[in-house]
Amino acid sequence: MSADEERALVQAIEGHLLLAAAREEGRTAAARVASRLGWLTDGQRDDLERYFEAEYLSLTRTSWRRTAERAEELRQTYEARYHALRRRVAAWFLVGCALLAATGLLVVAAA
Repeated sequence: MSADEERALVQAIEGHLLLAAAREEGRTAAARVASRLGWLTDGQRDDLERYFEAEYLSLTRTSWRRTAERAEELRQTYEARYHALRRRVAAWFLVGCALLAATGLLVVAAA
Protein backbone atom coordinates (compact mmCIF):
# COMPACT_ATOMS: atom_id res chain seq x y z
CA MET A 1 0.00 0.00 0.00
CA SER A 2 1.43 3.36 -1.01
CA ALA A 3 1.62 6.42 1.22
CA ASP A 4 -1.20 8.12 -0.73
CA GLU A 5 -3.45 5.09 -0.34
CA GLU A 6 -2.71 4.94 3.40
CA ARG A 7 -3.45 8.66 3.75
CA ALA A 8 -6.74 8.23 1.87
CA LEU A 9 -7.67 5.27 4.08
CA VAL A 10 -6.89 7.23 7.26
CA GLN A 11 -8.94 10.19 6.01
CA ALA A 12 -11.88 7.89 5.21
CA ILE A 13 -11.71 6.34 8.67
CA GLU A 14 -11.53 9.80 10.26
CA GLY A 15 -14.58 10.84 8.26
CA HIS A 16 -16.57 7.82 9.40
CA LEU A 17 -15.56 8.39 13.02
CA LEU A 18 -16.52 12.07 12.85
CA LEU A 19 -19.87 11.20 11.32
CA ALA A 20 -20.53 8.51 13.94
CA ALA A 21 -19.64 10.96 16.72
CA ALA A 22 -21.92 13.63 15.24
CA ARG A 23 -24.77 11.13 14.98
CA GLU A 24 -24.30 10.11 18.60
CA GLU A 25 -24.23 13.77 19.67
CA GLY A 26 -27.44 14.34 17.70
CA ARG A 27 -29.13 11.33 19.30
CA THR A 28 -28.06 12.43 22.77
CA ALA A 29 -29.29 15.98 22.22
CA ALA A 30 -32.55 14.69 20.74
CA ALA A 31 -33.16 12.39 23.70
CA ARG A 32 -32.40 15.23 26.10
CA VAL A 33 -34.92 17.53 24.39
CA ALA A 34 -37.57 14.83 24.12
CA SER A 35 -37.20 13.89 27.78
CA ARG A 36 -38.18 17.44 28.77
CA LEU A 37 -41.44 17.09 26.89
CA GLY A 38 -43.19 14.56 29.09
CA TRP A 39 -46.55 14.99 27.35
CA LEU A 40 -45.31 13.41 24.08
CA THR A 41 -46.48 9.94 23.13
CA ASP A 42 -43.83 7.35 22.32
CA GLY A 43 -44.47 7.76 18.59
CA GLN A 44 -44.23 11.54 18.82
CA ARG A 45 -41.07 11.24 20.88
CA ASP A 46 -39.50 8.92 18.29
CA ASP A 47 -40.51 11.27 15.46
CA LEU A 48 -39.09 14.27 17.32
CA GLU A 49 -35.82 12.46 18.04
CA ARG A 50 -35.42 11.39 14.39
CA TYR A 51 -36.20 14.89 13.15
CA PHE A 52 -33.88 16.51 15.68
CA GLU A 53 -31.05 14.09 14.84
CA ALA A 54 -31.48 14.74 11.10
CA GLU A 55 -31.42 18.50 11.66
CA TYR A 56 -28.38 18.22 13.91
CA LEU A 57 -26.52 16.24 11.22
CA SER A 58 -27.55 18.72 8.57
CA LEU A 59 -26.26 21.65 10.63
CA THR A 60 -23.06 19.75 11.41
CA ARG A 61 -22.43 19.01 7.72
CA THR A 62 -23.06 22.64 6.83
CA SER A 63 -20.63 23.72 9.53
CA TRP A 64 -17.99 21.26 8.33
CA ARG A 65 -18.46 22.40 4.73
CA ARG A 66 -18.06 26.06 5.70
CA THR A 67 -14.99 25.22 7.77
CA ALA A 68 -13.44 23.33 4.86
CA GLU A 69 -14.18 26.18 2.45
CA ARG A 70 -12.66 28.73 4.83
CA ALA A 71 -9.61 26.53 5.35
CA GLU A 72 -9.14 26.35 1.57
CA GLU A 73 -9.47 30.14 1.29
CA LEU A 74 -6.88 30.62 4.03
CA ARG A 75 -4.56 28.06 2.45
CA GLN A 76 -4.70 29.88 -0.88
CA THR A 77 -4.14 33.26 0.78
CA TYR A 78 -1.16 32.11 2.83
CA GLU A 79 0.27 30.19 -0.09
CA ALA A 80 0.13 33.34 -2.24
CA ARG A 81 1.79 35.37 0.54
CA TYR A 82 4.46 32.71 0.98
CA HIS A 83 5.29 32.74 -2.73
CA ALA A 84 5.41 36.56 -2.78
CA LEU A 85 7.71 36.57 0.26
CA ARG A 86 9.88 33.91 -1.29
CA ARG A 87 10.22 35.95 -4.51
CA ARG A 88 11.04 39.06 -2.49
CA VAL A 89 13.71 37.27 -0.46
CA ALA A 90 15.21 35.79 -3.63
CA ALA A 91 15.26 39.23 -5.27
CA TRP A 92 17.00 40.82 -2.26
CA PHE A 93 19.48 37.94 -2.20
CA LEU A 94 20.31 38.55 -5.86
CA VAL A 95 20.66 42.29 -5.24
CA GLY A 96 22.99 41.55 -2.32
CA CYS A 97 25.06 39.18 -4.44
CA ALA A 98 25.25 41.74 -7.23
CA LEU A 99 26.36 44.44 -4.77
CA LEU A 100 28.94 42.11 -3.27
CA ALA A 101 30.25 41.21 -6.74
CA ALA A 102 30.38 44.87 -7.78
CA THR A 103 32.21 45.75 -4.57
CA GLY A 104 34.66 42.91 -5.21
CA LEU A 105 35.25 44.09 -8.78
CA LEU A 106 35.84 47.66 -7.58
CA VAL A 107 38.34 46.44 -4.97
CA VAL A 108 40.16 44.31 -7.55
CA ALA A 109 40.13 47.16 -10.11
CA ALA A 110 41.44 49.67 -7.54
CA ALA A 111 44.32 47.43 -6.56
